[in-house]
Amino acid sequence: MNSSFHNWSDVRVFLAVLRTGSTLAASKQLGMAQPTVARRIDALEHALRLTLFDRDTRGFRPTKDALRLTTTAEKIEASIEAFEGEAENSVRASLLPIRITMPRTNFSTNFSAIISDFCAEYPGVHFEFISTYDVLDLSGGEADVAIRISKKIDDERLICRKLTTVTASLYASQGYADRNGIPTSESDFKGHTFVVYDRFSGSLGVNQWLMERIEKSQVVSTCSDAEAMIAAIKTGIGIGIVSTSMAKDDGTLLRCIVPPEGTSASSWLLISPDAYRRPEVKAFSAFFAPRYKAIFKKVNAAD
Repeated sequence: MNSSFHNWSDVRVFLAVLRTGSTLAASKQLGMAQPTVARRIDALEHALRLTLFDRDTRGFRPTKDALRLTTTAEKIEASIEAFEGEAENSVRASLLPIRITMPRTNFSTNFSAIISDFCAEYPGVHFEFISTYDVLDLSGGEADVAIRISKKIDDERLICRKLTTVTASLYASQGYADRNGIPTSESDFKGHTFVVYDRFSGSLGVNQWLMERIEKSQVVSTCSDAEAMIAAIKTGIGIGIVSTSMAKDDGTLLRCIVPPEGTSASSWLLISPDAYRRPEVKAFSAFFAPRYKAIFKKVNAAD
């Protein structure tokens, strides 16, 4: 015998009414309007050519035909749930981790909080974190996403979103200041010693600005990253370059001069074109950037 029953979701409606005893209660369980539930039951009965429920003032009472179909309906329900579960597992298994590269100083408490919130909203997404000051080739597949500090981004292939403005200045330790004093302007540089960057200098304009105003003999140490710079300054051997946000977090360094005009840089969220085609990466970009900006703005407002 042929049947015009084709809508498998009506089985779900049938079971909800069967279990709750009314279309009103079923509608609340299903998140569906009560008239819609009633229409779906009518349509199912018409398709099956059976009366599934006796209607009266006490609600919907299952008929013998409905009870006879219950076991099969529950098997269909279990199969659909298993089908949906397997589909979700396949989707999760096919998701590649989002590989994020940035200097280790950016792996902060605030960054972790944003990632935690994102994972709560997108539980199937995973991450790989690459802590390095090296500029990885995003277009070449070395990473998917980068947070990078630079005046500008020259690679036009990358999806690029500006996050914050990054300023830096000259700082000294208390010990250095006690022995030598600290310069308050560039005219006071003579007689002082300095720690500079041997790489990573293009991202902080202060480094180039400083090198143009001191003698090579005044350079007592070079550093490859911000952590090494702060450590060198704290030894008291010289004055060094630190981003104003890191100096504030440290709390022990003494600022020598106000950051010069034109020496600030920007932090950027960069994404490879291939990675940006992935929905989870696009979602991460939209989620991360405004929250990171808001945190940075709040921190600056507290200064």
